[in-house]
Amino acid sequence: MLKGFKEFIMRGNVVDLAVAVVIGGAFAAIVNTVVSAIITPVLNATGGAETSGLGFFILSDRPDTYVDLSEIINAVIVFLITAAVVYLIFVVPMNKYQERRKRGQEPEPEAPDENIILLQEIRDLLKTQGTTRP
Repeated sequence: MLKGFKEFIMRGNVVDLAVAVVIGGAFAAIVNTVVSAIITPVLNATGGAETSGLGFFILSDRPDTYVDLSEIINAVIVFLITAAVVYLIFVVPMNKYQERRKRGQEPEPEAPDENIILLQEIRDLLKTQGTTRP
């Protein structure tokens, strides 16, 4: 049982997943900082962050049953803006970087030498004639 657990932990995908969770947490801090430093002040300047009145009470005599639709709409707007910021600032440049890097790693195929082509033709001709090497 312990051996199976050790094999499970040592698999590459488990380690990759653990690294992804740690990096994701660190990346979440960056995204939260960008949102709180840039996006939230912009929304506050437009007057969209503090709204009230767009909602309803489930039970009219109990204030703790208020369904605040404006808070839901605000959360959706912040999410969409955050996703756009992450996409434009992080994803697009990273994709371009990966494409540029990929192009640099793949060398263009070289034209075969005439001697190699001639030797390949001789080999193919010998194969069709049934001649084998000694």
